[in-house]
Amino acid sequence: MKQDNRILISVDVEEFDIPEAFGRQVPLQEKLEISRRGLQAALQLFEKYQVRATFFITAYWAQHYPELIRQLALHHEIASHAYYHSSFAEQDMEGSRLVLQEISGQQVRGFRMPGGSRADLKALLRAGYSYDASLNPTWLPGHLNHRREPRTMHRQDGMWIIPSSVSPLIRYPVFWLTLKNTPLWMSRHFSKVILQKDHYLSFQFHPWELVNIREYNLPGYISRICGAVMQQKLERYLIFLQQQGRFCAHIDML
Repeated sequence: MKQDNRILISVDVEEFDIPEAFGRQVPLQEKLEISRRGLQAALQLFEKYQVRATFFITAYWAQHYPELIRQLALHHEIASHAYYHSSFAEQDMEGSRLVLQEISGQQVRGFRMPGGSRADLKALLRAGYSYDASLNPTWLPGHLNHRREPRTMHRQDGMWIIPSSVSPLIRYPVFWLTLKNTPLWMSRHFSKVILQKDHYLSFQFHPWELVNIREYNLPGYISRICGAVMQQKLERYLIFLQQQGRFCAHIDML
């Protein structure tokens, strides 16, 4: 039944550094501010549709907006997206958790690696986490090849793994790139397929998608749909999801 379905919305809050992957440098304050503006837009939608979500946040970004992090922690789950978005060291696992806990006043139990990379689960366990949400168990040319990994929530090396949702059989990924670049009916269709099979859906996006980023000369699959157009598309998707189940944070699955 639909009321038994759980809808996990997660937001990767980070420095807007994706232009650097394509050779364009962006001033630090601009990278931070773009994500802040997008996050405010996301929060307006979440309040409108009573979304409880998980925010995977880099500790570095959180240190620049501590009051906003405390505001998020009142209604949502705070989780770690490492210390920095563009660089990573194993000590960042524990360091980011401790920083986010101190700022938010909330116990931080979840982790997601930046850039679609896989996390070292044993290192995460040592760093005090309970679950990892880094896995996207699909294949994307030149980006991901995890289609042989388990598709649904499972235990591994003492950690809970909560993958991003993909459909059974063909493993169609329902996440920011497909919502942005395909007709909305496709995301709705595959979301229904996933919910009928799994009774939960895990969908992720970034705040910077909700800001006009066309001036950064990014590839069309990243920047063609952004700003107000992306906000409208996300809103229509949230309206649909609200009818399919109840919004939960990742931690609620545990």
